[in-house]
Amino acid sequence: MSEATDQAVYKTLLESTRAIPWKIDWKTMTFAYIGPQIETLLGWSQASWVSAEDWATRMHPDDREKVVEFCISQSQNGVDHEADYRALTAAGGYVWIRDVVHVVRDDTGEVDSLIGFMFDISERKKTEEQLLTLQKQLEEYSYKDGLTGVANRRMFDTVLASEWANAQRTRQPLSLILLDIDHFKQFNDHYGHIQGDDCLKSVGQALSHAVSRPRDFVGRFGGEEFVLVLPETDEAAARHIAERCRQQVRQQRIPHERSAVSPMLTVSLGVGTIVPGAGDRSLDFLNSVDKLLYRAKQRGRDRLEVARMSTHSTHDDTEDSRA
Repeated sequence: MSEATDQAVYKTLLESTRAIPWKIDWKTMTFAYIGPQIETLLGWSQASWVSAEDWATRMHPDDREKVVEFCISQSQNGVDHEADYRALTAAGGYVWIRDVVHVVRDDTGEVDSLIGFMFDISERKKTEEQLLTLQKQLEEYSYKDGLTGVANRRMFDTVLASEWANAQRTRQPLSLILLDIDHFKQFNDHYGHIQGDDCLKSVGQALSHAVSRPRDFVGRFGGEEFVLVLPETDEAAARHIAERCRQQVRQQRIPHERSAVSPMLTVSLGVGTIVPGAGDRSLDFLNSVDKLLYRAKQRGRDRLEVARMSTHSTHDDTEDSRA
């Protein structure tokens, strides 16, 4: 078989694959060849691929600078490489492409040309995006309370650790609200667990409406207890938000015939604020706020117990707010 015949066979093989072969002359940065499959995939004719500039301009603007710089750098260093990017179609859409590039050197060791293949990886990218979306959903579910829709205890632990470290670093106040539904066991016993679940959902929604800043956190602490983490919030602001929480729950007007406090559902709250020092622990702070919640329940429920806590102490100042 002659050399011309061999070349014809190779060309036929290359042009019959779904991969698109191409070659660029390094010195002139012009296409020496590109397979006819390019027109089927992107709509641009073979003749329109003249220089590397055509390749670069037919790339998504968000991908262009990074991909072009990477490919040039790798090629200059004589390193074979791969690059994924979105290629512009003649119709104005985009197709995900993977370019696999081989650097060809001449007898002196200088870069002579680049040869490679373009692969359509759109389906692969679509699958990857679906998997990432699914993973994100699973992560969200793992941090969300399945019943109320607010964050769960696991997410609270993560947020408190992060905001505690931030407050220590910035010396800004951090406030915490622990909230308990008054006489919830009696509610469940009287109305049943289905209405009990609906009650928890309503309280979760009410608390979510009581905060507005992006970093303000609302979560279910466990059972009928909820928790709010309020970064960069002093005691006055925290007391105001806690009172708003109490009123939001009252405005739900959920009947509670077996409550010793009110014919409507009420909540008790412990509210603490601290500027944590280097030696303070978030667990001690949490326990101190829990004691405030217990005090609110002991003193009649449907009320707040508020304290400003100083470094290395459970609290400095305590005040009540009655219904």
